[in-house]
Amino acid sequence: MNLEKEKCLNALEEGEILSRDQWKILLQAPTKEDARILAEKASKIRDQQYGKRIFIRGLIEFTNYCKNDCYYCGIRRSNLHASRYRLTQEEIMECCRIGHELGFRTFVLQGGEDPYFTDERMICLIRGIKEAFPDCALTLSIGEKERESYAAFRQAGADRYLLRHETADDDHYRLLHPPELSPKHRKDCLRTLKELGYQTGAGFMVGTPGQTPDTLAADMEFLQELKPEMVGIGPFLPHHDTPFRHQPAGDVGLTLYLLSLVRIMLPKVLLPATTALGTASEDGREAGILSGANVVMPNLSPENVRGKYLLYDNKICTGKEAAQGLEELKASMASIGYQVVVDRGDYKKNTA
Repeated sequence: MNLEKEKCLNALEEGEILSRDQWKILLQAPTKEDARILAEKASKIRDQQYGKRIFIRGLIEFTNYCKNDCYYCGIRRSNLHASRYRLTQEEIMECCRIGHELGFRTFVLQGGEDPYFTDERMICLIRGIKEAFPDCALTLSIGEKERESYAAFRQAGADRYLLRHETADDDHYRLLHPPELSPKHRKDCLRTLKELGYQTGAGFMVGTPGQTPDTLAADMEFLQELKPEMVGIGPFLPHHDTPFRHQPAGDVGLTLYLLSLVRIMLPKVLLPATTALGTASEDGREAGILSGANVVMPNLSPENVRGKYLLYDNKICTGKEAAQGLEELKASMASIGYQVVVDRGDYKKNTA
């Protein structure tokens, strides 16, 4: 690691707010040795904060309808080849019941921005899950809403909210999204979620078209300012029915390097080794853990819809991704020295 990078890394470890130029230095052509150094530091920090424990989240992809038309996403509204579905409340509750028996203590309701799921329907669903499984945390990942909706979901019992900011650079945001979507509104939603007391998750894809070291530096600046409790980072993977179908996939090595940087910057963060990472590389999830991650999200969705929630091509839908593969997941984590635990896995506000 060169002297400039080392100085910037030391400043980050000391909790300093880095400038755009400092972030660009850290992000400039990382070598394998740079990645090794960061992964060791990130793993040490994660172990100090959370031990060798890996938290599991039961992912329930309950609708693949979406009113938005983001250029990278396989469930965008203009994809007429997508096989659409919505789970009923009864089906969702059954997913939770199965997950609870398997030891899951966090459920993640993820879906497109589907107008069918009104605030009233979501509130009924949230209350139903929290009443039936009071020992569990509930995470929502259903996109941009107004403050009143977020407040109502919080009051109904939702604990966490995942909303990737996608990119903190306005020009880059417009390359990835149609004109009706606003980067300012996206960021405002995240700040609102924090204000309402959600454990809040932001994040971005690595290797999206138009991404540069400068846009990545903007992402890291934004995360350092927002201080989210969760950060989701995975490689960009193209989908054949989107405008980005011919674009190359994001780099796994750079994704891992960024995971390590996030852990060093936000020591207590809940950091997933994402499904996209596991799709892009056979040992992607394990590599993510060894780079500082401490969360994995197996799929609890019914088997007949798992293959329909396709944000990108070749998404893993069997084996470790399925709830039935939980034992295999435990074994793979144990093989690298970590233990999957039955725990809500909350953000540790008071962790030293």
